[in-house]
Amino acid sequence: MILCANPKAQYFSYKEEIDCAINNVLENGRYILGEEVSLFENEFAGYIGAKYGIGVANGTEALRIALIATGIGEGDEVITVSHTAVATVSAIEQTGAVPVFVDIDSKYYTIDPSKILKVVSNRTKAIIPVHLYGQPADMEPILEIAKRYSLKVIEDSAQAHGALYKNRRTGSMGDAGCFSFYPTKNLGAIGDGGMVVTNDEELANKVRLLREYGWKERYVSHYSGWNTRLDEIQAAILRVKLKYLDSDNKKRVRTAKLYNTILCNNGIIIPAQRKDSQHVYHLYVIRTQNRERLIQHLKSNGVQAAVHYPLPVHLQPAYKKFANDYLKATERVANEILSLPIYPELSREEIELVVNTIKEFKA
Repeated sequence: MILCANPKAQYFSYKEEIDCAINNVLENGRYILGEEVSLFENEFAGYIGAKYGIGVANGTEALRIALIATGIGEGDEVITVSHTAVATVSAIEQTGAVPVFVDIDSKYYTIDPSKILKVVSNRTKAIIPVHLYGQPADMEPILEIAKRYSLKVIEDSAQAHGALYKNRRTGSMGDAGCFSFYPTKNLGAIGDGGMVVTNDEELANKVRLLREYGWKERYVSHYSGWNTRLDEIQAAILRVKLKYLDSDNKKRVRTAKLYNTILCNNGIIIPAQRKDSQHVYHLYVIRTQNRERLIQHLKSNGVQAAVHYPLPVHLQPAYKKFANDYLKATERVANEILSLPIYPELSREEIELVVNTIKEFKA
């Protein structure tokens, strides 16, 4: 079976270095918030183009803690999309704030900036643009709106490690950028992990306190904080993989280009890349009106495909209370999208098997 994502294959790509990094942590004896976390925070923030990085337990926590650190709380409204991982919305709700959904651009699948002004109110305090599938959101108009209405911008960059928007890394443009290091991400741990990056020293200091009980000094809480720390072993693994992130992203781009070339005349909508941006293809997402039959056809030929995501957040039972009537593109796209296998270790032979299987499909 050709998997849709394969973090195990990446482990074997860098097995010797990863095993050595893990062993060094074990022998060092400092397992929580030690040198590996500190070094990784600095290295990753530098890679993104931010001054500060604060490692946390996962990507959802990165979003939640960034929102709270920027002053978002009970009754505030945060504008975002429904076409995203539920984590984006879960993080908003955990702060006591209210998610306000706007529609996506049906070509690029990211937030449509032209729809934001329609929902801005005197309770709006922040915007969370989601850089989805490796595609940067259109940040320039979002930042202009945020400046005009004094809104915070928290970038959900969980699926866009290394992506570029007008020569700037995603995560470096808003008040804070939030990343997940879930194993299938472009930069993935072997377990959970996340990070908040920012250029704001005061914000960075508050995030750093909030991730560990609000402590400035041990056992003395200056804020009501949490236990949401990135551990040493995951940081050590991520330091190894960070060295290869750009080259691994290039492999994803090559795979996407090969898919594009072969599938472009096959009655399938292939991914578009936003002008002046670099898509890093965390996922390679096509659109077809025959999705369920195509999924079964691929599966019967040894190819795993997936749907990211089959049910928009506003249609899920827990979040229907936040639904509105302005999400037509979101609902239409959700019925047609399909993620094909893509990861750096995918071979040309496997790619050709995927596309030949699709070409054999009779709609």
